[in-house]
Amino acid sequence: MASTQHSHDEQHLTSSAMLQDIVIGLSDGLTVPFALAAGLSGAVQSSALVITAGLAEVVAGSIAMGLGGYLAGRTEIDHYASELAREHREVRDIPDAERAEVDELLADMGLSPATRAAAVRELTADPEQWVQFMMKYELGLEEPDPKQAPKSAATISLAYALGGVVPLSAYFFTSTPAQGLFWSAVITLVCLLVFGYLKSRMTGQPPVWGAIKMAATGALAAAAAFLVARQFSTLA
Repeated sequence: MASTQHSHDEQHLTSSAMLQDIVIGLSDGLTVPFALAAGLSGAVQSSALVITAGLAEVVAGSIAMGLGGYLAGRTEIDHYASELAREHREVRDIPDAERAEVDELLADMGLSPATRAAAVRELTADPEQWVQFMMKYELGLEEPDPKQAPKSAATISLAYALGGVVPLSAYFFTSTPAQGLFWSAVITLVCLLVFGYLKSRMTGQPPVWGAIKMAATGALAAAAAFLVARQFSTLA
C-alpha cells in the first residue's frame, strides 16, 4: 500500500519593503491632501483655489516623501557599511574578545559547551563568515539592497501622488467647495476604510478595526483643519 504524504502549507505574509513603502505613501497621500482640502473649503469660496492648492501640495508632498524614503534607505546602507567595517576591525584586532562574544551568543541559543567549542572553531576559521555571523546575530543587521533607496523613493512618491488625487477629484466635478468637501469626504473615507481593511488583513491585524482606525484618522485630521480654517476666516 502506497504511503500518502500530506503536505502542510503554511501561509505567512512576506513583509516586503515595497509593501511598506506603498502603505506609507498611500496613507499619507489620502490623509494630508484631504485635510488640506477640507481646511481650504472652510475658508474660501472657490473650488479652483482648492484644486490649485491641493495639487501643489500633492506635488510637493510626493517629492518630499520620496526624498525621505531615499534618505532613509541610504542611511540604512551607510549604517550597515559602518558596522561591517567595525566588525572587520574587531575580528582582526581583538579576535579573542570576538570569539568570547561568539561563544556567548551560542550559549544564549542553548548550545552545550562542547557543541559551542566546535561551533566557535568552525565559525571563526573564516573571517568573512565570522563577521557575517556577528552582523546577523550580535547586531541583528541584514545587508540592505543597494538598489532599495531609489526604489523606495519612487514607490512612496507615486503612492502619495495617487492617494492625494483621490480627495481632490470631487472638486473637479462640483461647483462649490462645500459640495466638493462633501463628496471628497465620502470618497476619501470609503477609500480609507478599504485601504485600512486590506492593510490590516495583509499584516495579520483585525481588519475591521484597522479600517475604522484608518478612516477615523483621516476624518479627525480633516475636521481639525476645517475648524481651524473656518475660525481664522471668521476672525479675518
